[in-house]
Amino acid sequence: MSADVAEELVFYCTDDRFFIEPINSKQLLVIDRISHEINLEENSGQIPFSASRKTVYGLVGVIHLIAGPYLIFITKRYKVGTLNKQAIWRMEDVQIIPYARSTTSLTAEQKVYNDRYLSMIQQVLSTPYFYFSYTYDLTHTLQRLYYTAEDFLQMALHERADVRYVWNQHLLRDLIVQPEMSAFCLPLVHGFISIKPCSINGEWFTWALISRRSVYRAGTRMWMRGIDQEGTVANYVETEQIIEFRDFRSSYVQIRGSIPLYWSQEPDLRYKPPPLIGNASHEEAFARHFESQVLCYGKQVAINLIDQKGVEGKLCDAFKHLITTSNRQMIRDNVRYEYFDFHHECRKLRWDRLSILMDRISPDRETMGYFLFRDGVVLHEQDGVFRTNCMDCLDRTNVVQSMLARMQLQSVLIKMGILNENQKVEDQFSFELMFKNIWADNADVISTQYSGTGALKTDFTRTGKRTRMGLLKDGWNSGIRYIKNNFMDGERQDSIDLFLGKYQVEVGEGAVRPCPLKENRDPRIYLLPGAVFISLLMVFACVLLPSEYSSFTLLSLLFWAAMTAVAVFATFMQGRQLVNAPRLCLSTLNHLTVPPRIG
Repeated sequence: MSADVAEELVFYCTDDRFFIEPINSKQLLVIDRISHEINLEENSGQIPFSASRKTVYGLVGVIHLIAGPYLIFITKRYKVGTLNKQAIWRMEDVQIIPYARSTTSLTAEQKVYNDRYLSMIQQVLSTPYFYFSYTYDLTHTLQRLYYTAEDFLQMALHERADVRYVWNQHLLRDLIVQPEMSAFCLPLVHGFISIKPCSINGEWFTWALISRRSVYRAGTRMWMRGIDQEGTVANYVETEQIIEFRDFRSSYVQIRGSIPLYWSQEPDLRYKPPPLIGNASHEEAFARHFESQVLCYGKQVAINLIDQKGVEGKLCDAFKHLITTSNRQMIRDNVRYEYFDFHHECRKLRWDRLSILMDRISPDRETMGYFLFRDGVVLHEQDGVFRTNCMDCLDRTNVVQSMLARMQLQSVLIKMGILNENQKVEDQFSFELMFKNIWADNADVISTQYSGTGALKTDFTRTGKRTRMGLLKDGWNSGIRYIKNNFMDGERQDSIDLFLGKYQVEVGEGAVRPCPLKENRDPRIYLLPGAVFISLLMVFACVLLPSEYSSFTLLSLLFWAAMTAVAVFATFMQGRQLVNAPRLCLSTLNHLTVPPRIG
């Protein structure tokens, strides 16, 4: 069996069947649009001449909605670069094609819900970025790939892939049940990949950055926090820095993930809702998380960047307590806690003080090392990782990860002979500019996937210093985050749950059984924000319209100002009812998976 996936396909469509033909292959994937059966046949001229034809670049999979199955194809792609002489691609556009020729069998209500489900799938597919390769396994690090057996490398890509990072695994379920169809099963990775040819001292090498976003506990910023009973955490991302130079190959891996406790921070119209910590025992899920991480990566240094005081203080104390008092031998021997109060230490734009953290963890960085091999001979191994987190695992986290990556880069470039002993990476102007910008791009993309906006603090990553313009940009992004987190992210969370198969549409939904998308809120709740708007409008009218002011004008202004305050207060009191909340997977939301809470 070939481990590769067909790179280019020709899709044929007739009234009753789909035909998918790989270029330069005698095999043909045949899908019956009526019975939904999928078979692999020899291409013996069974494709009608009247069939419509389209060239596509991969099969994302099949999604089942109210109207039946839909086939999803990659119609546009962009070549990111090559790793190990194998092409890496980014998905640029897709086409979603229904099996059913019409929706006349559906009720009007079902058509509305089906269209919403379809738009939700399109929303996920349009979120930047999805990546794939027909020959290279993007789900595994270079070190894991090196130590795998030859038999493993001969397996189909989807069979040997790390399931944590295959975003279309649910969509491929109709195909992977038949091993002979592996050439049509293309695993997709969600995250960020950049591959650049670079030159320092006249030596050319390839520098790559790969961030893989986990499918477990995947979701949006406010609706998916903390840990679940299996030990998986929200916004878990594995980031790998790869260097290829002549017969050298090097890899450096870091991870990020939400604070591994039962906690939530659900939107309620407040700018920053206080995090709520579960009242039940966290130890078992916490231990599962770190024990799985140790088995996968080796030693762990848990860098915690959240504030020591205020709303984040309780989380900070609980996290430290669980690590330092754990009775699990594996955790005591292999996990070290490192705290750095990012906001306090770097206040007043003193970001140079991050060197304090770098100096403290320098011995760990040298001990855990990085992976390096030359001409098939391993020179160094990485036997531990830094696990970095802030509240969102986005902004502060990315700044620290980029600094650690630069320090590793300094070591490996000297080892490879690209840099001289007395040279520094940051003094190589062209490379340093590219390095900073790509790490900032990584921050923006991961942040967009999780929070809906670009990252904060990227001015430091791009320029090496905190700027006032960067503060203004952060303020803008924070405002957009507030709007999206409160009024858009519920449906975005549902979209992710639908795409990953956490929620599966049932037959007859919207007809013989209710659809969870149906609006159940009392429409009178919207009178509150309406009252705020009208009261504010009257306040402005009292200020701007009169040609001269009188006692009546002043009394009117005071009345409408009071009405505005009352309406705002009432609106925030009902904030939890007004936010856009998820509806499909209520059992996976923080407030239901977490045991009874204390504030």
